Amino acid sequence: MLRRVLVAFSLALALAACATVPRSPPEKSAEAPVMVLISIDGFRADYLDRGVTPTLSALAARGVRGEMRPSFPSKTFPNHYALVTGLRPDRNGIVDNNMVDPAIPGVVFAMANKAAVVDARWWNDAKPIWVSAEQQGVRTGTLFWPGSEAPIRGVRPTRYAAYDQEMPAGERVDRALAWLDLPAAERPRFLTLYFDAVDTAGHHAGPDSPEVNAAAADTDAAIARLLAGLKARNRNANLVIVADHGMAATPAGQVVYADDLVPMSATRTLTMGAFWALSPLPGHEAEVAKALIRPLAHMQCWQKAQIPARYHYGHHPRVPAYFCLAETGWEISTHAYRARHPNPDKGDHGFDPYAPEMQAVFVANGPAFRSGVRLATFDNVDVYPLLARVLGVRPDPGDGRLADVAAALAP
Repeated sequence: MLRRVLVAFSLALALAACATVPRSPPEKSAEAPVMVLISIDGFRADYLDRGVTPTLSALAARGVRGEMRPSFPSKTFPNHYALVTGLRPDRNGIVDNNMVDPAIPGVVFAMANKAAVVDARWWNDAKPIWVSAEQQGVRTGTLFWPGSEAPIRGVRPTRYAAYDQEMPAGERVDRALAWLDLPAAERPRFLTLYFDAVDTAGHHAGPDSPEVNAAAADTDAAIARLLAGLKARNRNANLVIVADHGMAATPAGQVVYADDLVPMSATRTLTMGAFWALSPLPGHEAEVAKALIRPLAHMQCWQKAQIPARYHYGHHPRVPAYFCLAETGWEISTHAYRARHPNPDKGDHGFDPYAPEMQAVFVANGPAFRSGVRLATFDNVDVYPLLARVLGVRPDPGDGRLADVAAALAP
């Protein structure tokens, strides 16, 4: 009898304990949320309203959205580096997709120049968020982000992959998710993902094409795959989804022919398209100045020291002597180039970052962010201090202002 009473009393105590002591929290609550920075190259801000990206649209509706003004020039490498360093291209050193440096003679930096892309000398002017994170004990993994293949200031991400444009979007997601399956001591807490199909479609077919909508839908499906993978792993995540720039339509007849102004043999041209970056060859300085520093139709040229202050550009030694910016929607080219390419691209970027067509998407969602917030247009360098705050990493001084995006943060 006494034994039965003791058993009953013990059972009652156990039931009472179950009723009053909360269950152990799930594993995802015990581990800090992973931060995932996603770039959708060329995803113009208004693409989000086309009804072809249900996952992105839902994340924006339940989180934060806004339009970002790209840094000048509105090109891929300069703006990807601005996003993760908080420094505009004139200070982060990646002043264009194509550039030369007097301190690195005989080399032309270009996206296709693999040796230059992995050479830290081009990137060392700034410290990206993954370097700061690694230095402060936060493991990182970068799946395709400009600069992430180089040992910047001697530091690499814990996990990274060499850029492979042929890797399907779904495989990119699976590779990043696999890093989250590593043992806790090896698992990154900051990840980057990069998708390029929207930009490619925008160039080839134009921003208003069915091809862009299809590419946006495919990328949206990849992000849905990421969310499903995070859910299956019981992982909380803070997502920040950005683009480097927008895209403008470039009708075939809207061309400024540079060789009608000055012989190409008088210049060293590094970039031509939405803008023309060039330096006069020795002995042609006066000729180039006379040809370009004057009123021109659909294009304005400056010597680097006279580039308008609002662009925050022209001081870095990698910026060439002259910079000519086309009117949005116009292209700068040569007769010879157009003869070799009779079917030019129908879209481009690199135009004035204040143009509506250049505005880039921004979406943030996760426990660190408010719900239902729409930010006023802000500069893309503001993303860096936001990333640092959410990740708990001490940021380096930069051009970005956390105050301009602070409304995105949960209390």
